[in-house]
Amino acid sequence: MKKVLVHNIGLLCTPVGSHVHAGAQQAEIQSIPQACVLAEDGVITYCGPASGLPQGAAEGARRIDAGGCLVTPGLIDAHTHLVFGGWRQHEIPLKLAGAGYLDILRSGGGILSTVKHTRQESEEQLTQKAWAFLDEMLTLGVTSCEIKSGYGLDLETELKQLRVIRELAQSHPMDIASTFLGAHAVPEEYKDNSDGYVDYLIDTMLPAVAEQKLARYCDVFCETGVFDVPQSRRVLEAGKALGLLPRIHADEIDAIGGAVLAGEVGAVSAEHLIATDEEGMQAMAKAGVIADLLPATSFYLDKTFAPARRMVELGIPVVIASDFNPGSCPSLNLPFAMNLGLLRYKLKPEEVLNAVTINAACSVGMEDRLGTLEAGKQADLVIWDAPDLEMILYRFGSNLCRTVLKKGEVVACHEGKE
Repeated sequence: MKKVLVHNIGLLCTPVGSHVHAGAQQAEIQSIPQACVLAEDGVITYCGPASGLPQGAAEGARRIDAGGCLVTPGLIDAHTHLVFGGWRQHEIPLKLAGAGYLDILRSGGGILSTVKHTRQESEEQLTQKAWAFLDEMLTLGVTSCEIKSGYGLDLETELKQLRVIRELAQSHPMDIASTFLGAHAVPEEYKDNSDGYVDYLIDTMLPAVAEQKLARYCDVFCETGVFDVPQSRRVLEAGKALGLLPRIHADEIDAIGGAVLAGEVGAVSAEHLIATDEEGMQAMAKAGVIADLLPATSFYLDKTFAPARRMVELGIPVVIASDFNPGSCPSLNLPFAMNLGLLRYKLKPEEVLNAVTINAACSVGMEDRLGTLEAGKQADLVIWDAPDLEMILYRFGSNLCRTVLKKGEVVACHEGKE
């Protein structure tokens, strides 16, 4: 039996429970000064005041000194696209000249450019590249994530991406949730025939994904110039019939009804929501849809920020995620997205913490074992070079992550700080 004791914790901040924290509860966390965490075989057996640790419980444990610093649960990134070929830095001049996201997509760039490179790269190449991204995320305190496909847009490449995600989930320390996003764009082969591509998705791609058990979720980009509401409904309902839980990219650029659809189909999450309206938010609140918000994308695209404060008022559980991808958010820095959650969404520090821990865990179906520091949960935690939660949200642009534990094992450590 492997024991580890994280002691000399100046302040431990964690949500409590295995449920979404919405409305007023989005700001509720437990703060424990002078705390410690004891884990056995990767599972927490004690989390609380150091003075309350049962005598002899830590005998034989490896001891990790937190140095009087802040400890939180490991962060969970609930929206990424990190399996892809190539990059898209060549689009910067187009953006500086005023070309919009959909303009670049219509010209054969954007997602379609990444599709070309992803189709060309081997499974091994994609795995090596994505593995490095996951390692980098660990150094930032991210211990679990969701990964979407969507850069294949044909059966062979979508399955290739999903196999890469499965390999990463089985071999990398990260806990990973897999999402099928074949409905990310209309490929060149179906140009001017988006309904035909939806038929192909439903008749060929979705059954293969389900049969091979390569994804837990089915997602669709419901947006002007991509997939409209009826098409998106068809994809999500077909996925549900095959056992894939629905997620939806909704109202990123225009409020065409994606958030309303999320409520109608009982989506686990609606994601982006930059342009969503009151009708969409009311539908989400009524259906209990989680809002996965992506502030770094608003920052990079110079767009408005999603109405997070209003969502909290309506009782919609809010998540903050990175949206790491090669086009609209080439950053996997979730702590920076947290900074934006404070500065642009106007969320309280406690609301931000819930947004990247327990609510994110609920969004990706891991709430039974992740998202909080409590007895019985997995020992995923971060020691921060900070005295309190406010400091890590105040110091934007700096990596204050000191030591990261995954299942009780140190997986990332700034030199000399363990």
